[in-house]
Amino acid sequence: MTIPEAMQALSNERRLRILEWLKEPRKHFPAQVDGDLVEDGVCGLLIARKLKVSQPAVAEHLKILSQAGFLQSKRIKKWTFYKRDEKTIRAIKRAIVARV
Repeated sequence: MTIPEAMQALSNERRLRILEWLKEPRKHFPAQVDGDLVEDGVCGLLIARKLKVSQPAVAEHLKILSQAGFLQSKRIKKWTFYKRDEKTIRAIKRAIVARV
């Protein structure tokens, strides 16, 4: 992941909202049948519903955030769950500050 890739991933309001919601998943999402909101992440379907977009649309946003290193994904049964990768987010912040 490079700083330009990270900045491009953050250049979309919907992706910023997703990252904000995933910072406090219990505050922004209902309990899930499978997977703990904090430990396992939030189901992509719940993120799509909250964002009011289709599953393919949210899948693209989640893919971009994952490729940039902001998210980790985990499969449980037939669902994919997403949570923030705090270690990588801290590293990206440090890299940006170091270049300014």
